[in-house]
Amino acid sequence: MITKRIIPCLDVKNGRVVKGVNFEGLSDVSSPVSLAKYYSECGADELVFYDITASSEGRALFTDILTEVARTIFIPLTVGGGINTLDDFDRVLKCGADKVSVNSGAIRNPDLIGEAAKRYGDQCVVISADVKRVNGEFRVFAKGGRVDTGMEAISWIKRCVDNGAGEVVLNSIDTDGVKGGFDIEMLRAVTNVVSVPVIASGGAGAVSHFVDLFRQVPDVSAGLAASVFHFGEIKIPDLKQELSEAGITVRI
Repeated sequence: MITKRIIPCLDVKNGRVVKGVNFEGLSDVSSPVSLAKYYSECGADELVFYDITASSEGRALFTDILTEVARTIFIPLTVGGGINTLDDFDRVLKCGADKVSVNSGAIRNPDLIGEAAKRYGDQCVVISADVKRVNGEFRVFAKGGRVDTGMEAISWIKRCVDNGAGEVVLNSIDTDGVKGGFDIEMLRAVTNVVSVPVIASGGAGAVSHFVDLFRQVPDVSAGLAASVFHFGEIKIPDLKQELSEAGITVRI
C-alpha cells in the first residue's frame, strides 16, 4: 500500500491562522510561522498554506509571512490563495513553496493549469476544489466557498487533471469544520475519475475518521485537517501510531 500522508492546513487571514465551520464564522487560532514550525517538528508529512481571503479581496497573497513559513519548515509546502496568473505561480515558488494550489484562478481561466504545468511541471500544480451539494449535484464554489459557479464538480476536477494538474485537494464545504467525518461519497466520486493523488479535506474530528477515510476510499493519498490539529484534539504522532496499528501505511 502507498504510504498515506497527514497534512495540516493553515487557513490564513490578515496574517493569522483562522478556522471556521462550513467556511463561515472564522475565529483566530495562532501565528502561521509558529504553527508551521510545530507541525514540521511533530511528524506532519506536508503543510498546506491558504491565504483564504486573497481571491475574494482581489489582492496578492501574503508573501512575507509565506517566506518566513517556508524558511522555518523542512517538509513540502503547498500554497494557495489569489493565484490567478503564471506570475503568481512564480512569486509563490520563489517564496519557497514546493507546490501551488489554484482554485478561483483556474475557474476564471481554465488555461492557467495547462500553462503552469508546462512551465513548472505537473507535480507543481494542485487543483483545489471547494465543493458543495446543490440540488443533489456536486457543485464547484469559488472565492473561498462564497460563490456558486454553477459547474458540476466531478467533470470540472477531471478536466483540470487532464489539463495538467498533478494533485487534487478536495474540500467538502458540507463537512468542513463539522468534525463528523470526511465526505466519503464525494471522495469516491473524484478518485473514480482521476489517477493523480487526491487529498481529502473537510470533516476530520477524530482519529477514527482518518482510519475510515483510508479504509473506505483506499485511493485517497492523504488526509488534511485544520482545527483538530490546531487545538490539540488530535496529535499527529498519536494519529500515525493508531493508523499504523490499523494496518494503514504511514511515515512514523
